[in-house]
Amino acid sequence: MSEKQIFAALEVSDHEIRLVIGEFFNTRFNIIKVERIPCDGLSYDRINDPDAVISGIRAAVTDAETMIKAAISKVILAVPSYKMRRYSVTSTVPIEGIEGTVTMQDVQNAQKKVQTVKIDPNLALVQVQPIKYWVHGISSRRIPVGERTSELAVDIDLLCADMPLIYELVGCVEKAGLQVMDIFLDVFAVGNEAALFEQSVEQNIIVLKMERQSTTLGLISGGRLNQCVVIPSGLGEIAGVLVDKYDLKRDHAVELVKYSALLSEKVHSSNPVHIWQDGQVTKKLTEAELVESIMPEVDKWIETMAKMCGGILQAGRTTVIITGEGGEMQGLNELLHEKLGCEVRNYIPETLGGRNAGLSACLGLFYAYKDRLPITGYLDSSLDLDQFLNEVSYRDKGAQNSGQSGTLTRKIKDIFNGKK
Repeated sequence: MSEKQIFAALEVSDHEIRLVIGEFFNTRFNIIKVERIPCDGLSYDRINDPDAVISGIRAAVTDAETMIKAAISKVILAVPSYKMRRYSVTSTVPIEGIEGTVTMQDVQNAQKKVQTVKIDPNLALVQVQPIKYWVHGISSRRIPVGERTSELAVDIDLLCADMPLIYELVGCVEKAGLQVMDIFLDVFAVGNEAALFEQSVEQNIIVLKMERQSTTLGLISGGRLNQCVVIPSGLGEIAGVLVDKYDLKRDHAVELVKYSALLSEKVHSSNPVHIWQDGQVTKKLTEAELVESIMPEVDKWIETMAKMCGGILQAGRTTVIITGEGGEMQGLNELLHEKLGCEVRNYIPETLGGRNAGLSACLGLFYAYKDRLPITGYLDSSLDLDQFLNEVSYRDKGAQNSGQSGTLTRKIKDIFNGKK
């Protein structure tokens, strides 16, 4: 079996399709391709235009396939945490093996057992998430494979979300010609990417996944995702001020808000941050004008988040993480820190090729899926691995037939030697 595994991670946000192709090789993770296709077919609570979502997914896949020279057939999907609800249960199963030791089959049996638990009929079961394993009254987060016991108890979280939205989104992916390998809540994926579950053992972690139309507030505590609330307030409202006041294109306004507005500075420059042509008139927008225009909406967003976080902050030590597209904003974390009085930081992934806060959930899908592989035993990749490896190989047929190396190094040497 090859040590290389290649997966495709897909997120449909409220303004774009995000597709990341990545590989695990030994213990390392590398990004192969990132596609971001504008799409307004989904809002935070419903799919407004299924055809636009399907077309956007197809476009992202086609562009990625053109680059990697291999067909993509399967994806790991991030779904919105809208109406998220957690059901916590303990599943106890007898050990079936002849030797009386825990096997992966016992863990699988424990997970299958809890899927019969009744949940709200308006919710869809998204994840069956093991939290702790109990053997002889001792708990561990590590799967106790090989330990001798008569029964295994597993604390499991059933993570659910809005059924109509989940089913329609999965349907769009399938109509785009893709098979869904697994699905995860977007905030759960962010928690995996930023290693927040480990950090939450001794403190509360509040995730603010800020997108165009909404901000999803997720509470991670005690190593598990406890709660998510979707708040209909996001980057789009802040950028909308510039659209209305200066008649800017929305995408340009969003970029200005993210990268040109130094929100935490006390004094702002009169230097222009944007110059554009309006008919025969050249217009400009200075940094001071930019910040002054958007600050009322920024303050309103901060007040809303402070109101939502208030009860959590009183419960103990808390850290707030801003991510999603809003995680790219400059100084928003410092303003929120002044309001909340706790640590607030932006999270931007550090993986080469994916250093953008908007990709946090997509990148987290890889780790969430990888963590489940020892239990599920799945071996599939998202594309034809042999085809991909054949296409990216630097060996050519002539070199193979002659027994000579077709490596990139030799090809460069041949160029300098005048060989074709």
